[in-house]
Amino acid sequence: MDPLKEAVSHSVSQLAETIRGLGPERYRMPCSTLGGSSVGQHVRHIVEMFQCLMTGYETGTVDYEARPRDASIETDPDLALLLLEGIAAGVERPDRELVLEGVYSEQGAETLRFDTNYRREVVYNLEHTIHHMALIRVGLREISDLHLPEGFGVASATVKHRRECAR
Repeated sequence: MDPLKEAVSHSVSQLAETIRGLGPERYRMPCSTLGGSSVGQHVRHIVEMFQCLMTGYETGTVDYEARPRDASIETDPDLALLLLEGIAAGVERPDRELVLEGVYSEQGAETLRFDTNYRREVVYNLEHTIHHMALIRVGLREISDLHLPEGFGVASATVKHRRECAR
């Protein structure tokens, strides 16, 4: 298996396991430690970033700012699980050149464009996913005593470093 697909599948699997353990009520529950957002809102954000990448793969242009912000993903854990499964299954594609575009400024109006490629954007989405999983970890301390998988929300380099230090 492609190591990048394996890394994405591992993170998505950890996230899915956590969603299953939460149940719908806690999935939707606002967390004060997350500024009032819910685990579901963070999951929606992760899913939609990957969806933008998959759409961009087809069109040649990735625009992460064009997320639909579909509230059903943040309130329906079963839908989120289905979409996460699709991400894990569909992430392995041939690399190709892409253009990344966005305004990237609250006050700005000019669309910026950058050359990129699919695999680089998968890496970005993987790191972005791990970042949001770290936030989810913080929020879960407030709303649940759910046991999280080892390394949940921790960068792979940090996990490796910790293992080496423990030797």
